[in-house]
Amino acid sequence: MGFKMGIVGLPNVGKSTLFNALTKTAAAQAANFPFCTIEPNVGDVAVPEPRLDRLARAAGSKQIIPTRMTFVDIAGLVKGASKGEGLGNQFLANIRETDAIAQVLRCFEDDDITHVDGRIDPIADAETIETELMLADLESVEKRRANLVRKLKGNDREAQQQDRLLAEAQAMLEAGKPARLVEVPAEDAKAWKGLQLLTTKPVLYVCNVDEGAAASGNAFSEKVARMAEEQGAASVVISAQIEEEISQLDPEEAAMFLDEMGLEEAGLDRLIRAGYAMLNLETYFTVGPKEARAWTIRRGTAAPQAAGVIHGDFERGFIRAETIAFEDFVTLGGEQGAKDAGKMRVEGKTYIVKDGDVLHFLFNA
Repeated sequence: MGFKMGIVGLPNVGKSTLFNALTKTAAAQAANFPFCTIEPNVGDVAVPEPRLDRLARAAGSKQIIPTRMTFVDIAGLVKGASKGEGLGNQFLANIRETDAIAQVLRCFEDDDITHVDGRIDPIADAETIETELMLADLESVEKRRANLVRKLKGNDREAQQQDRLLAEAQAMLEAGKPARLVEVPAEDAKAWKGLQLLTTKPVLYVCNVDEGAAASGNAFSEKVARMAEEQGAASVVISAQIEEEISQLDPEEAAMFLDEMGLEEAGLDRLIRAGYAMLNLETYFTVGPKEARAWTIRRGTAAPQAAGVIHGDFERGFIRAETIAFEDFVTLGGEQGAKDAGKMRVEGKTYIVKDGDVLHFLFNA
């Protein structure tokens, strides 16, 4: 299980440049005019995971297979998107398919790159995006509640639950706030997710700064950080220009370039780590002579469901999981060393997988 993050923003904020850099491709045409991205470009990238190298060395694995993250570069949004302005309808349909939203905000000044509103104000840009998403959600909620009237008259319990949740979302949206602020009881979580409202998706603010501000940010990104903190959201500072340059270098050259720029890591790493935290994701590993492989699960996942990420049969026929902590695996020289030291545990169906676990599943076919 990876996750899909939609890269959204107003035109000319650096979305496509960032997408190109992250996926090391020129599939998304970057140009200085609105709507140069017409179809959503999708790119899978490997999630950086330094622990995989150490596991592979300990086990003598021939191949390393990281988990993947999907980025979707979505057409630029403008005011009126909720009413179909620009490429609004297409934008809104594409964003529904993502797990999270990365709002790219322009935090740099450049007279050669025109801002669609003629000014540099990342807070206003974020408000424009949020407003359009809320208006789209409100219209959707009103239509869906109207369509439920007949079922409600027949005392349909599922319709009653749906209408109750939609009513709560509507009240929040009419108050000018995103639906993600609704407090949803655990028993309603599945139905709530099924509503697929745009403003229930977690948001990560990506501050696109110039090269000189990549290490420490600037006044624009500081404003965004304060806004994110007030919302309980996250923000990262990235220079799409630097990321594009890094994407053309080999790993050794990239490391030297980052060091020269005063950066400890590439923006991609920060973006993925922030996305993982936002979606409560973590990683477990399967390791053997053939391959060392990373798998993504949500925090709190039980062993059978973690096994199901590999194959449904693993979950259905789950018997037990042989488990070794990452540090024990690498410091004791792999699986056999961990076994000899008594560090391999046998866990059952109720075991909650921990980040970094090295697992071997036993199951009935």
